[in-house]
Amino acid sequence: MWQYLTDSYNWSGNEGIWARILQHLWYTFAALGLSVLIALPIGLRIGHTRRGAFLAINLGNAARALPSLGLLMIAVLLTNQIGFLPVLIALVALGVPPILASTYAGLSGVDPATIDAARGMGMTGREILTKVEIPIGLPLIISGIRSATLQVVSTATIAALVSLGGLGRYVVDGLKLRDFPQMFTGALLVALLALLLDAVFALIGRITVSEGLKIG
Repeated sequence: MWQYLTDSYNWSGNEGIWARILQHLWYTFAALGLSVLIALPIGLRIGHTRRGAFLAINLGNAARALPSLGLLMIAVLLTNQIGFLPVLIALVALGVPPILASTYAGLSGVDPATIDAARGMGMTGREILTKVEIPIGLPLIISGIRSATLQVVSTATIAALVSLGGLGRYVVDGLKLRDFPQMFTGALLVALLALLLDAVFALIGRITVSEGLKIG
């Protein structure tokens, strides 16, 4: 594996390690961005109004329990194609639940007395949401995005199963060819990429969250 990693040939070209990392990041951030766009508004609305929590959270947990390969196959059947779209659907299905659950938990955990005090000061519902509930719930919101990121970046390897690129290409091709150094290299790079992205979101949390609200 060390020899594979230190061979400059494996890092260059359209199928080199750098290109595969960029492809993997593209799949990850495309799915993560769409997951945030879907789950964050729903989670904020449910957490703010306290309505629809049971249905949304249980649907989210049910989606989280589905195996990634099964989700991919379902997406392939639904779209009737092999390529980026079914991979995106499968990854978004895995990314939405942790963001939705953490966003709801962050807002629902705000002390009702704090909300009553804000309402007594004349704040509107929108102001309470943006100036009270979101800032207080931000640690859990970011925690949910971190969790979704780890889930998506580690599962994005399934893209190789439908003839796409990414670091999963090394795992799938290495297994097919019984090239274990290549396969282990792919697994190692996915793990390192997941740790790097987790560290980035941890840093974002430290920068954006108030000192008195920070969690682990």
